[in-house]
Amino acid sequence: MGLLQSVALVVALFAAAPSRAAEPTYEHGISFFHDLKYPADFSHFDYINPDAPKGGVLVQSTQADFNTLSLITDRHVTAPGFNWTHDSLVSYRSEEMSSFYGWLADGLSVADDRRTLFIRLHPRARWHDGVPITARDVKFTVELIQSSLRFRGFLSWVRSIEILGERELALRLDSELTVSNIFPLSWFPILPAHYWEERDPGRASLEPPLGSGPYRVADVRQGRYIHYERVPDYWGRDIAVNKGRFNFDQIHYDVYRDATVAREAFRKGLFDTWMEPDIRYWATGYDIPAREKGWLVMDHLDHREEIGVNRVIALNNRRERFKDRRVREALTLAVDFEWENRVLRFGLLERALSNFSGEPSLEARGLPGEDELALLAPFRDQLPKRLFTEVFEFPRSTGVGRSRAPLEQARALLAQSGWRIEDGVLVNSLGEPFEIEFLSADGADQRTLLPYLSTLKLLGITGGIRLVDAAQFVNLRQKFDYDAIVTQNDILAPPIVFLAGFFHSQSASQAQSYNASGIADPVVDALIAQAVKVTTLEEMAAACRALDRVLLWGFYQIPLDAIAPFRIVYWNKLGRPEREHMAVYKSPFPDGWWYDDARAAQIEIGR
Repeated sequence: MGLLQSVALVVALFAAAPSRAAEPTYEHGISFFHDLKYPADFSHFDYINPDAPKGGVLVQSTQADFNTLSLITDRHVTAPGFNWTHDSLVSYRSEEMSSFYGWLADGLSVADDRRTLFIRLHPRARWHDGVPITARDVKFTVELIQSSLRFRGFLSWVRSIEILGERELALRLDSELTVSNIFPLSWFPILPAHYWEERDPGRASLEPPLGSGPYRVADVRQGRYIHYERVPDYWGRDIAVNKGRFNFDQIHYDVYRDATVAREAFRKGLFDTWMEPDIRYWATGYDIPAREKGWLVMDHLDHREEIGVNRVIALNNRRERFKDRRVREALTLAVDFEWENRVLRFGLLERALSNFSGEPSLEARGLPGEDELALLAPFRDQLPKRLFTEVFEFPRSTGVGRSRAPLEQARALLAQSGWRIEDGVLVNSLGEPFEIEFLSADGADQRTLLPYLSTLKLLGITGGIRLVDAAQFVNLRQKFDYDAIVTQNDILAPPIVFLAGFFHSQSASQAQSYNASGIADPVVDALIAQAVKVTTLEEMAAACRALDRVLLWGFYQIPLDAIAPFRIVYWNKLGRPEREHMAVYKSPFPDGWWYDDARAAQIEIGR
């Protein structure tokens, strides 16, 4: 079911909700674009096996060079899986697009004016030391997040917090409540005030802190591993949002700095699952005896809640040479996606034709319709004329040889913008050569960039790749010290929650933002401001299409392949919910899977 159909049932939570009295009337969940799928007395999510057995060890790998066990940090890298040690207020269910069910909160209520969100905490909620989780902990956490340079924007809508009782509090908002407000409440863990008040939660430390979640840290060694153990008396093990989840007794992550080494370790059975990022190995790397015997399984985890672009060339628009739209368009025309897909990707990828690829109702297709024109008309003088008269299309080649027509068009655009060829080198009016250096921390980027740099050389552009380690990459990106990078623009649906972080001018100057291209366009800002206020599905779709169209015609970044299901390979000793009972296949992994003793024994006997 597409976004348009899944959201069309009910446009806004408040349109159908009865008028609330002065005292909050608590409900078990909240939804903005449709009715809650599950009633107040539901026992478990229907894509989870409520009878999944507990036990066993799940061994995973990570390439994250983590250096802290802090969940709210501005500068450090948090350990993988650490989010399982703390609970959040609500659980987001991507199968329903904009539904949230209580986790730490067993009741949610919205005031008549939609400017106050009341929260009631679960009476059984406890920290691992047995101390009850209270409204004071929530207030402490929200204020801590608001003081964080990296995360403050996510909760900037909270004007004040009023504690109404030990288990009740009110978040006073600076505007009417939207789905954008609730999302962060499902991401951020609630922290224990009595533990952190005398400590610095932003300081890098590998000392396991006090948590509340289904797992706790049993052992950790920086650069080597982190080991979690299931908390047997976890307070929330039987509540509806958790029934059948968090089944492994232990979860272990080994650190592998190199993907090739990790892949070989996986093939030898040193860990249990591997998300294959390289299409070459997905196509040819697992034709081994273990797979023939059924010990090794290749499958997909479908990210139906994610839309957008899997790989994008982000041009750093903060740099002078990329501020001319004609230059950016020329660089876009030089990409031969079909050649790369045929020669390097086994023809398995699909090009992203939109910033919201994967949801047709949000993609700018054809010419703008009346609903888009109503949004774009006030900015007609600021937009290219072609936006209103031409259908946006990327050049498409046969995938064989050089595609000459786009390169000739690119050369003409560069000439129009003041660049000329001298002795085979593209130079500006000052005689300065056009150079472009790609920053990368992933050697696999070279497969995309080297052919592209070869094509750019035909235009007289000198290029190269600066390959650095992960820490240096993060540092240089925070300083915006790069010409271009290959990155990922995957956006959770509904995308209005995340538009500012990816495309708004404010995020262009934020070191930790997703706006790698440094997009700072007043028209984009204005469209985002309208998009976040929508109250109907039709308004949201029109706002996203209009924004998509402006971004595409701005040529700020070069989309490559669209979001696709994760490619997973795993040793067949794990149980999982039946596919036909799963609304969204991605969501239960790994928290809805379990260890299968019988299958594991068969593999060991076979070996």
